[in-house]
Amino acid sequence: MYLLEVRELTKHFGGIRALEEVSFKVKEDSITSIIGPNGAGKTTLFNCLTGLTKPTKGMVRLSDTNITGMAPHGIVSLGIARTFQNIRLFKDMTVLENVMVSQHQRMHSGLFKILARHGDFLSEEDNARRRALEYLGLVGLESSADITSFNLPYGDQRRLEIARALATESTILLLDEPTAGMNPQETSEIMEIIRKLQKLGKTVILIEHDMKVVMGISETIVVLDHGVKIAEGTPEMIKSDPLVIEAYLGRGIFA
Repeated sequence: MYLLEVRELTKHFGGIRALEEVSFKVKEDSITSIIGPNGAGKTTLFNCLTGLTKPTKGMVRLSDTNITGMAPHGIVSLGIARTFQNIRLFKDMTVLENVMVSQHQRMHSGLFKILARHGDFLSEEDNARRRALEYLGLVGLESSADITSFNLPYGDQRRLEIARALATESTILLLDEPTAGMNPQETSEIMEIIRKLQKLGKTVILIEHDMKVVMGISETIVVLDHGVKIAEGTPEMIKSDPLVIEAYLGRGIFA
């Protein structure tokens, strides 16, 4: 079953064609990687999928809902969350608080109940704390719950971003370069986390430059070059695709 459909998605910034009629489908409970050289349009694609950028034309459909051009908070409420290439944590909050913040849109207490510390709100807050600890456990950060996020090592900050995306209780997680700047051990651990998320029923779409990661966990790979989709298929298909090899010529991408 296809959970997400991208149809002829196009984004122009003046005379710059960041995306040009990009189409692909994503199966439920799958891992899909978006790859391509710098400037290929990968982050613009993520921005269009999550409502940060309105496409020039084309369509994004989540299950039976057309989410094209919808506001980011609306897209999150329907089940798509993301991380960013540049870490965007609340650095003065604790690790636990960072994850709890992501659950507020799922809470129903109004302003009066919050200010009055009403029992309904306190119950919701307790549930949010419990779930936040579960998400931290999934990424190996439960023991760091009370640490200020600014004081986390870089690799753990990346893990925290994944936990925060999980806390939105979204079905689809978009991970923008989740292993950027990590050493081989940290990279291997992130790969295991992504596999674990898939087993829990999450659909994962990632932008990634590390081809060992891409080839090691992806079921489908979509290749962009100058905003155009030049290939799509399994890792084995992509490795031998002449257009992909040409786009990465001299980069030793599959070495």
